[in-house]
Amino acid sequence: MGLFDKLFRSGKKKVSSEDIETRGMHMPDLNIPIDEKFTIHFRKNGGKFLYCDSFSEISNALKNIIHENNWQNHPFYVLDDSLEKKFSKENLLFTKSTKNSEVFFTTCEYLIAQNGSILVCSNQLKEKKLNELPDNVIVFATTSQLVASIGEGLKEIKRKYDHQIPANITTIRHFQPSNEHSDDFLTYGTSSKNLYLLFLEDL
Repeated sequence: MGLFDKLFRSGKKKVSSEDIETRGMHMPDLNIPIDEKFTIHFRKNGGKFLYCDSFSEISNALKNIIHENNWQNHPFYVLDDSLEKKFSKENLLFTKSTKNSEVFFTTCEYLIAQNGSILVCSNQLKEKKLNELPDNVIVFATTSQLVASIGEGLKEIKRKYDHQIPANITTIRHFQPSNEHSDDFLTYGTSSKNLYLLFLEDL
């Protein structure tokens, strides 16, 4: 049974987004698995979550996103060459210029269960700030990138890259227009994105 099967198929009582929303931000965190916690917070933030068991499901989900938004003739802004290679058979148009694209297609470093955010760095953004990117974002990530907190994500980045820690580390968290958290230093101020998460199980 897959990692998320218990979230979508189990008969046990689940912690809902309402349960989290009714708790104050300074109250102790609910003791639930990080996969469920991430999903609840991510959806609360306004993100669109597409869980897939295989790459063929990822491919179909991506096609549905493109069809839903009429992006068939829109180039995807991609900075990650390995991502471009991975999706080379999907008949996508790629560009290295934000002027020619309404969609940013990217990977990430980690998915943060603590607040449902996406941790990225210069490996994904180069020198760009979030407000310089297209308003529409599609993130490709895997279940092995789930971590409990921002602190854990930063520790993993330090461990992963050793003495060559990447620059421009930030989180994408706001997936719908809002002035809330406009002083959040990790997002360089408010930078809401219409965000789709293509989430592949790899565990």
